[in-house]
Amino acid sequence: MAEQSAVQNAVRPERPRPDRPEADGAWANRAEADGPEADGARTDGLRAAPAGHSRLLGVGGYRPARVVGNAELGRLIGHPEEWITGRSGIVERRFAGPAETLAVMGAAAADKALARAGVRPADIDLVLLASTSNMLMTPPTAVRIAHELGAHGATGIDLSAACAGFCHALALAADSIGAGSAGHVLVVGAERMTDIVNPTDDSMAFLFADGAGAAVVGPADRPGIGPVARAANGRYFDSLRMSHGWDAYAGSPGTTERPWLRMDGRRVFRWAMEEVCPGARRALDGAGVAPGDLDVFVPHQSNARMIDLMAERLELGPRTVVSHDVARTGNTSSASVPLALEALLEAGEAGPGDTALLVGFGAGLNYAGQVVLLP
Repeated sequence: MAEQSAVQNAVRPERPRPDRPEADGAWANRAEADGPEADGARTDGLRAAPAGHSRLLGVGGYRPARVVGNAELGRLIGHPEEWITGRSGIVERRFAGPAETLAVMGAAAADKALARAGVRPADIDLVLLASTSNMLMTPPTAVRIAHELGAHGATGIDLSAACAGFCHALALAADSIGAGSAGHVLVVGAERMTDIVNPTDDSMAFLFADGAGAAVVGPADRPGIGPVARAANGRYFDSLRMSHGWDAYAGSPGTTERPWLRMDGRRVFRWAMEEVCPGARRALDGAGVAPGDLDVFVPHQSNARMIDLMAERLELGPRTVVSHDVARTGNTSSASVPLALEALLEAGEAGPGDTALLVGFGAGLNYAGQVVLLP
């Protein structure tokens, strides 16, 4: 895997200050004018922490207790279970109960990841929660997760990037450790997609499900998380979005339907093939890993057909294990990548030191992906 480049000192460009005597541009040379003993003299820009490497230390997941098969769901949307399986490759999925909140599921997944990493909650400096179904706008649910875990010294940040959220958050975690602003970062993807998908929508209700996944990211003596490849195409902004905002619903709850997720599946599919696949290749190139040498491919678990076509277009070798966790877990948006990764590790289909390409993609339309060494 290619070495990540070192973080360079950020030098603020010189700007004249008309309200000061140094407005003629002499501020940067003040130390020379005032002598080496001048207090606070700075001529070399801002101080930056030395660059560091990071890697995954542990992965955990939480799947809700309730298992929903295609027969049960088919009765609700008016389609036989064979129709659902044929269109999605999904056989069953999990639906969260009232007590299985984002914070509860996220903390449970994170607790497993911490135990597997051998990292204490007190050692976590930052918790990043990726979620697109958080009905509580503020305060950040990441703070609640940190508190539930006993990571009382950690700060918490929620981010919304839909199905790409976990991979975006993982890149931010690696950057934070590389810059020296965090020692250990907990990355969580947690979703209750059943809260934002109309249960009678026969085009979507059979795809989405609930769950949470987490990963502990910590320092390493060599790169364990490759450069992120990421992009968005705002031309397709309306292809996967909420039908309308909560403000419209609050203004006329008696006449306006509550917001539900809407998707133009064909457009999302074309975009994924045309833009996400080249992005995944850039992630491989950035890490110095050839497609034929990749050990594991863990894409967002959207549907079986899309996963198979992405693997084909990437020209992965026969030795590459491709995750199909979607069959038993459904599409869990931000939680799908870590849940799928945990399933492979638990089944022994992937192991320590394997190279894995992670790719999340969805609403925006945006994607993020990187190659990682598995714990």
